[in-house]
Amino acid sequence: MDSTNGRDILGHVLVPVATDDDALATARALEPYDPDDVTALHVVEKGDGVPDKTSVEQSEEVAEASYAAVRSVFPDADEHTAYGRDVVQAIFAAADEVDATSIAYRSRGGNRLMQFLSGDVSLKLVTKATRPVIALPHNDE
Repeated sequence: MDSTNGRDILGHVLVPVATDDDALATARALEPYDPDDVTALHVVEKGDGVPDKTSVEQSEEVAEASYAAVRSVFPDADEHTAYGRDVVQAIFAAADEVDATSIAYRSRGGNRLMQFLSGDVSLKLVTKATRPVIALPHNDE
């Protein structure tokens, strides 16, 4: 099922971001497409019976810095923080919660081993999505 319900895929774009550098690069890559509304999403990975990778306070600081970076490009961007063990499922749930018409992201790359170990988030995003997923180009200088 397509969750855009006939709306423009750039009507409300959910932008998952990991760090302030990632957020800024992603926002700059999205900017030329001129989306109507943007919501920046930071997913705090929670362990399942194991210690979390970072403290809640550290994760919230990273999220705030990421949101500020997105707002430097899209001043009216909303923010959304999600908590979950499965990052991709958290992204999909957030897209439902904010009624996003699409999800736009920049691949974070990495070698094949890192992609395998991380479960290749990009692959899951594009193959399991219920709404359009926009893979933004890398315009690294």
